[in-house]
Amino acid sequence: MSIEITIMGLLVGFLVGLTGVGGAALLTPILIIIGVQPSIAVGTDLIYNAVTKLFGTIQHWKQKTVNFTLVKYLTMGSIPGAVLAVCALHFLANVYHNQEETIKSALGYVLILVSAATIVRVFFDKKLRPNRWQLAPMEEKKGLTIGIGIVFGFMVGLTSIGSGSLFAVAMLYLYRMQASELVGTDIAHAFLLVTVAGALHAGIGSIDYLLAGNLLLGSIPGVMFGSTLSAKVPTKPLRTIVATIILISGLKLI
Repeated sequence: MSIEITIMGLLVGFLVGLTGVGGAALLTPILIIIGVQPSIAVGTDLIYNAVTKLFGTIQHWKQKTVNFTLVKYLTMGSIPGAVLAVCALHFLANVYHNQEETIKSALGYVLILVSAATIVRVFFDKKLRPNRWQLAPMEEKKGLTIGIGIVFGFMVGLTSIGSGSLFAVAMLYLYRMQASELVGTDIAHAFLLVTVAGALHAGIGSIDYLLAGNLLLGSIPGVMFGSTLSAKVPTKPLRTIVATIILISGLKLI
């Protein structure tokens, strides 16, 4: 089974590198479809995601394409949001014993949201700017930014999905940044969020480390190869196809 898992990691990593669409939205539903328990799929994906995002964060930090003020405000909301989500899962597991069904349903709805967010980025990127929110000073948007962090952080803690795609659309609409800074800020924040959320899931025992290791064996070369090809391949149609796959996965899980 480990070879098949590594190949799966390779394919997911390749698609992520090629299209920039989040790996969790592709990987988590696939793991559930092949029989991995939803809670284990979420926890394992968070750890897998933390390792892959680490490399991206280091690269963008070197390139000075991270807005650390925005990362700070988002994290002030997203990490408490993720903590709330994991506490809620623990409560459901101990009291109602319906944790797995809750995760599965939440995954379905968040996948549909991620699919819509991906389509917005593909087709409406340039039309979303400039607007009055982007022109407002950062300090005026501090409360709003923390609020967005809480809501999306809760979703990520519950499902492992959205640390990149949902926050990226919020940043695209609300803040005025170069494309490279938006990507760098998104990855740096996602690294902090999924690392904390992954550690919380480790604390409640919902991580399969062998599974995560096998996925990483494939995904790291996959991301590198996909990223190399991304400059030579038209990614807009591919992103649309991936968004459609994510949408179908979401509908199947509901």
